[in-house]
Amino acid sequence: MGYIEETTKHLYHYLPELTRKDDFFDFWRMTLEQARAVPLRPERTAVDYPIRSVRVYDIAYNGMDETRISGWLILPSFQGKAKVPCLIHYHGFTGSRGNPSNFMHWVMMGMAVLAVDCRDQGGKTGNSAHYTHGFMGNVASKGVHDKHEYYYRYAYMDCLKAIDFACAQDDIDAERIVIEGGSQGGALGMAVAALDDRAKLAMVDVPSNSNIVARIEGNHGAFGAVTEYLRRHPEQTDLVMDNLSYFDTMNMAERIECPVLASVALKDETCPPLMYFASYNRIRGEKEIVVYPFNGHEGGGSKQTEVKLSYMQGRFPDWFDGR
Repeated sequence: MGYIEETTKHLYHYLPELTRKDDFFDFWRMTLEQARAVPLRPERTAVDYPIRSVRVYDIAYNGMDETRISGWLILPSFQGKAKVPCLIHYHGFTGSRGNPSNFMHWVMMGMAVLAVDCRDQGGKTGNSAHYTHGFMGNVASKGVHDKHEYYYRYAYMDCLKAIDFACAQDDIDAERIVIEGGSQGGALGMAVAALDDRAKLAMVDVPSNSNIVARIEGNHGAFGAVTEYLRRHPEQTDLVMDNLSYFDTMNMAERIECPVLASVALKDETCPPLMYFASYNRIRGEKEIVVYPFNGHEGGGSKQTEVKLSYMQGRFPDWFDGR
């Protein structure tokens, strides 16, 4: 047995007790109905971009509560295809849709890329949601007192509606959708894959939002804000833990039907790999995970990008045959 196998074998047996409540799936059924009732109102505006072999659009659509979600749509124009596959990118915590140049490796494969903001973070997207209580530090603690107001209820639905946007575009093949992201983006990918069956593949790196109770107990990453919130409001501990259970990907993972390519880093203290394995071990379908033994929250970086490019080419060769 090699070093990585020896040091990770315990991870593959990690199955903490689920925190899922009896109304978990009813809650998400209702949430999906509410989000789908909001008109999408998709918009795209062409951008004069210096790389002439691609077309770039500044896009927007309605999120769960008519918050306008901003993003980029980048299309390859060098193949002459009427419809192309699409990769939907979800960014990490406090990030944004980024810049079009961040995604050119996917576009050069022949894929469209839809990169969207998370509301209330580092991009141009605001937040129209109503909150009836304060929060601490960052949006991971926003609305923790009420599961219907919790920040990630809106964020999960905003990201699911990104698939609606992609499928509404005449130049995107709605049968060839891939979702991808790291850290928070990995959590969003896991949640969307569990709540929606349209993606053909989810690629998630150093994912967050798994085994949330342990994240709070360990003061790890964004959920350190919840730790601080509960220092101030200890009387709400049971309420908050119950509310956050609805957003824990370990409680959703068994519903994921598409293949999952994941990665973790063993020195990651922001999203510890043990926490993610609470979700990974519950995925019932096809799955594969890459382990970086001496990396932190940066994960595999460009090395993992190369892994994902090769994986995509191997799994979907007919998508990239140049026709």
